[in-house]
Amino acid sequence: MNAHPVTSENSETPSNPFAAITPKHVAITMDGNGRWATARGKPRLCGHRAGARSIENVVNAAIQSSVPYITLYAFSTENWSRPAQEVMGLMALFRSNTRRQVSSLIRNGVKLNVVGDLQRLPLRLQKTLNEAVEKTAQGGTLTLTIALSYSGRDEIVRAFSLFRDDLLGEYPHPAGVAEEVTSATLRRYLWLSSIPEPDLLIRTGGEVRLSNFMLWHLAYTELYFTPTLWPDFTEEHFISALEEYGFRQRRYGRV
Repeated sequence: MNAHPVTSENSETPSNPFAAITPKHVAITMDGNGRWATARGKPRLCGHRAGARSIENVVNAAIQSSVPYITLYAFSTENWSRPAQEVMGLMALFRSNTRRQVSSLIRNGVKLNVVGDLQRLPLRLQKTLNEAVEKTAQGGTLTLTIALSYSGRDEIVRAFSLFRDDLLGEYPHPAGVAEEVTSATLRRYLWLSSIPEPDLLIRTGGEVRLSNFMLWHLAYTELYFTPTLWPDFTEEHFISALEEYGFRQRRYGRV
């Protein structure tokens, strides 16, 4: 499937001049795994296993569409409050899927990045993730970031704390420092500081909210909500989201 450039399905030449624009960075809130499983009379973990296949679909579609950055919201800090059995199952699933996919990521030139409060993860999972990040470090086709044990608010608080520590370390009396603090100053301390801010956020599952995801980074991101549950999300759904994005006009407060 050749999905680049993104164009309208209704005409060979888009009438909108913005229709051929492909986003550089797509963030995705993968919602609906549990409901997908419940509707089929299966345990919630079955939905999470099915959702793992959708990740493969999206990675393939992103590569074919020349989208260089994808960030997936895999597990929030709030998700730690779920039943222990489900959390343990998810941790095991993250580890097995990571080990299974490393060879494919390397073969397709995908660089893996993981952000969040990773110290809360089981040690075996931390080790697996670190190894996968190292093995895929030379990838250049796509940077795949997994937000794991992640909170948008925590990311901002952590950035401010790191900035404060640096300031106190460099200046014994920070109250007398005349240096101007800008958004660019604090951005350097964010977990996601090394990649561009998302152009497009996709949320599956029919919910219409941010759920504490990338609160700093989504200031001018285009939002796309779909009722499709994550395990049912295909490459075609991803391409449809890119096509709609192509018809958006991003003004950034201008006329």
